[in-house]
Amino acid sequence: MPEFVLTVARFGFLVLLWIFVFTVVGVIRRDLFAGAKSSRLVAAPRGVGASAGHARPAKVKRGRAAHQLVVTAGQLAGTRITLGEAPITIGRAEDSTLVITDDYASARHARLLPRSGQWIIEDLGSTNGTYLDRAKVTGPTPVPLGVPIRIGRTSLELRP
Repeated sequence: MPEFVLTVARFGFLVLLWIFVFTVVGVIRRDLFAGAKSSRLVAAPRGVGASAGHARPAKVKRGRAAHQLVVTAGQLAGTRITLGEAPITIGRAEDSTLVITDDYASARHARLLPRSGQWIIEDLGSTNGTYLDRAKVTGPTPVPLGVPIRIGRTSLELRP
């Protein structure tokens, strides 16, 4: 091959390599700092959870409040967290309340918040999304008892 063709091919390969490096750095940066953007809780609009048409607001029954968060599938299956008044953060970050070592979970993936006697799930800008039953969580959404919350390969449920 002519020397000129080899030189152009080397520079082309070098450009593609740098594009790949910048893309990887961008994804890692977005994953690490995703929680900073959505650290403020925005008041939920009326009819929260009905935006996707799949998730329905939970009907809160007296005496049937959630007292435990149970991991039903994944590496931490069987883990139980007693719920109080504090929010529960879920993700790969070491400072999360529930640390998930799942390849499909972001560092700061989701947050469960107590509000008016029920629990609200909020996705924190994760890469792969948070699902309530089969509906993707797009905003603060009430979580009914026994309905699975899926983050990657991990499933969670609120239990009385």
